[in-house]
Amino acid sequence: MDIAARPEEVRDWLAGLQDRIVAGLEALDGNAFRVDRWQRGAGGENGGCGGAGNDPASGALSSLGGGGDSRIIEEGNLFERGGVAFSHVRGAKLPPSATAARPELAGRAFEATGVSLVLHPRNPYVPTVHMNVRCFIATAGGKDPVWWFGGGMDLTPYYGFDEDCVHFHATCKAALAPFGSDLHPKYKKWCDDYFFLKHRNEPRGIGGIFFDDLSSPDFDTCFALLKSVGDRFLPAYAPIVDRRRDTAWGERERDFQAYRRGRYVEFNLVFDRGTLFGLQSGGRTESILMSLPPIVKWRYDWHPAPGSPEAALCERYLKARDWV
Repeated sequence: MDIAARPEEVRDWLAGLQDRIVAGLEALDGNAFRVDRWQRGAGGENGGCGGAGNDPASGALSSLGGGGDSRIIEEGNLFERGGVAFSHVRGAKLPPSATAARPELAGRAFEATGVSLVLHPRNPYVPTVHMNVRCFIATAGGKDPVWWFGGGMDLTPYYGFDEDCVHFHATCKAALAPFGSDLHPKYKKWCDDYFFLKHRNEPRGIGGIFFDDLSSPDFDTCFALLKSVGDRFLPAYAPIVDRRRDTAWGERERDFQAYRRGRYVEFNLVFDRGTLFGLQSGGRTESILMSLPPIVKWRYDWHPAPGSPEAALCERYLKARDWV
């Protein structure tokens, strides 16, 4: 299948996925997401007070085109902050984060399309969640285009519940089941290894699935797998929200949530390839950093009290294990 004929098909499906997910999240929260559409090359999208504008003299950045649609909610009934972003961008040269594992593609022009979301609920008993699905196409004069898919989802609870972990992982497993029984163990381990804070020697959360550089056996199969993962996000997350959203919480739980959110920030700013790709490619800063939580705390060498629910998170749930 000639990939040159497929980018619009992928783009349209991903844009529709954003619409469906946002509609589901609005039903959970009871408030509408703000719509922020943007276009590269229009000027000013990263500038102004507090902005992080790109250097127009940079050839790699000035040649970036395309745009996106960021859907944002802040101070909602359920979500303290959340974002569901669609982007479709083009550039003259793949940034280092996109070619670290494929150096033979360095210098190629690219087209990248994806949906990425992060949700930070206010209630500490409702977990933070992340999902991303994306498609890359790298081109060079006289050479065949190179394409690949990537994505996944992972859950970051502040207070652990076995049934939530089992449900989330079982839904991820079901998304991959039509494509081979070997994929879930592989993609689960990939997730456990990827969402790991090396400087803390601990995982970000309870994991999920993660994959990248997916280009085999063929385009249609890979695209179908991407669709299956994207379509399973709401079934994986919404039942957990419904179980935990009315759990009473106080200052203790809120304080621990802010402390654990610090780990989320550290991962996104130090390790996350999506964040690095966006910043290195001259992406829109507001949309890239919408994944950060609004309230975060750091403490010096703090440890939870033995036997506490906070200690249970670290001892039982922040461990790579098979939940299904």
